[in-house]
Amino acid sequence: MDGILTLLSFGPEGWSDEIAGGVIITVSLALATLPFGLAVGFAVALGKISGDRALRLAANIYTTIFRGLPELLTLFLVFYGAQIAIQHLMRITGSAGTIEINAFVAGMVALGAVFSAYASEVFVSAFRAIPRGQYEGAYAIGLSRRRTMRLVILPQLIRFALPGLSNLWLILLKETSLVSVIGIADILRQTQVAARVTKQAFLFFGLACLIYLALAVLFSIVLSAIERRVSLGGAVR
Repeated sequence: MDGILTLLSFGPEGWSDEIAGGVIITVSLALATLPFGLAVGFAVALGKISGDRALRLAANIYTTIFRGLPELLTLFLVFYGAQIAIQHLMRITGSAGTIEINAFVAGMVALGAVFSAYASEVFVSAFRAIPRGQYEGAYAIGLSRRRTMRLVILPQLIRFALPGLSNLWLILLKETSLVSVIGIADILRQTQVAARVTKQAFLFFGLACLIYLALAVLFSIVLSAIERRVSLGGAVR
């Protein structure tokens, strides 16, 4: 028992410092990916409900690709494929030097692309849940399209979309574990190193499970509170 406590302690003999750093990286990556994924997902949703056939086709192709590809493969394509493409472009243009894609940015882009594909479907469903009369009423009192979207549609859209987006956030939080394969020192990467060095795989992978569960429970509580407030109209202005 003393040996386990030593391994889980902070300091030179324990691994809690490294694992705590992994928790920070995991949460930071998820938080950095969220606004990117929401923005792209909203834009794709607008394309899906657009009257322009080309925009609808492009948006549908985007969601089909990133919902159909495994997340790990998407990560590899962004991290390794982007570097190969950039190097090839540099050779064509005669530029010298080597450019490496930052692993954190690659993880954010890859996870954000997948998140946005699913988020776009949530937004589309939310748009369709808003009665057409809401648009017509706003136009009737002289509101422009922009003001109608900002003052009338978006507040309702948030209420309808929030439950689905909350689920996607929890999925995103778990999928950050994939970035360990490209060298990011997240929770899974740090516990893998600790398990390999100490030969205590069950201990450290079990600890990783508890950490992910704790994060999921914590964010579930926060999101439930936000949903309750939004449903009462407190966050809609």
